[in-house]
Amino acid sequence: MTFSNPLYRAMLIWVQTGVALSFFLIGASLAMATEEPSYRVTEQAEPFEIREYPPLIVAQVEVPGDLSEASSAGFRLIANYIFGNNISVRGGGLTTAEPVPEKIAMTVPVIAEGKGDQKTWLIQFVMPKQYTMDTLPKPNNPQVKLLAMGSQKLAVIRFTGFVGDDKVQEKTAELMAWIKSKNALPLGNPRLARYNPPWSIPWMRRNEILIPIQ
Repeated sequence: MTFSNPLYRAMLIWVQTGVALSFFLIGASLAMATEEPSYRVTEQAEPFEIREYPPLIVAQVEVPGDLSEASSAGFRLIANYIFGNNISVRGGGLTTAEPVPEKIAMTVPVIAEGKGDQKTWLIQFVMPKQYTMDTLPKPNNPQVKLLAMGSQKLAVIRFTGFVGDDKVQEKTAELMAWIKSKNALPLGNPRLARYNPPWSIPWMRRNEILIPIQ
């Protein structure tokens, strides 16, 4: 059977379609089942929003490299923490002879914030709402920091597709122009938020740039 055979080509298309559909369904089910921070939209003009977020807790690491390198390294470090490289407070791990780990549910988005010249990045996972600073497991790796964040007002632009440095700069510039048009004042560095697993179909990916505003 060769590539020129119509039956072979039809079978190949059918298999490829089935694989793509499987990945789509897996990605969609993960997106529906995964917790994300709650927020209130106070203004919307697609693709822009202004959101108000209540206080939340993040697990954060600081890693060097470009966006791609830092994202991969940071994801691994925090994933290692939430998958059990920790000591559970609720399980008595701080008082027993043997440390007791606790698995923490994965959340979205994964957030990346560049520092200074963009050669160092802060990578963050938002912790599930059920936890407080007192009940979260303590990281075994000192690189992983738990931070309580106060309520925030953020300007946001949403977009799809793959994310690279050029796309981040382009969308950040668009968001900054929109913020300026609203006579709002930026209060911090842009943050890149990604909501989907790596195998997600590009046009189904949810990405955002978020900038704190006054």
